[in-house]
Amino acid sequence: MITILLADDQPLVRAGLRALLDTEDDMTVIGEAADGAEAVREARRLRPEVVLMDIRMPELDGLQATRALAGTGVRVVVVTTFDLDEYVYEALRSGASGFLVKDAEPGEIRHAVRVAARGDALLSPGVTRRLIEEFTARPAGLDDDRLSPLTGREREVLTRVAQGLTNTEIAEQLFMSPHTVKTHVNRMMVKLAVHDRAQLVVIAYESGLVRPGRPT
Repeated sequence: MITILLADDQPLVRAGLRALLDTEDDMTVIGEAADGAEAVREARRLRPEVVLMDIRMPELDGLQATRALAGTGVRVVVVTTFDLDEYVYEALRSGASGFLVKDAEPGEIRHAVRVAARGDALLSPGVTRRLIEEFTARPAGLDDDRLSPLTGREREVLTRVAQGLTNTEIAEQLFMSPHTVKTHVNRMMVKLAVHDRAQLVVIAYESGLVRPGRPT
């Protein structure tokens, strides 16, 4: 059973999300929060697996609340009306495991919760496009210092994680078992001090290991 906390300053939005998720056999909403500070308190108290976090809230905004929960083991999926460029990159940098807009289909939201709960990352197609555009505008160049903890094989795996491949797809490309890929991914998270695949994707782009449009 995936436990969920809803953080949004609009009661009707919280009610709608609760109705959407509580009907699923594998999900249960265990709490709600009306502002960012309450979201942090309730997440630390209730220890949900996933928090659906609005960005614009009183007290603390969703980005600040997400940063406060980084490293706690709680997965945050940012759900917002404000589908704007400046939030996409910062949401991921703040530790979010996914980013969806509120007009997403119900199935997309449920899928995002399941993806986040298992430790993977989910971005809506529009968000992925703008994230890539963000890095396209940056100067090219490889930051070897950032990647120095990684072995050559781990860099190969990281490249494919950033391309959005699953462990099974990476295993097929690199001729290894999915379990071995998972081991590499977990070791990279430890070495790079991140908590999920979304953060690995950010590092892959920030370091220049992966560049949009560049063959890998």
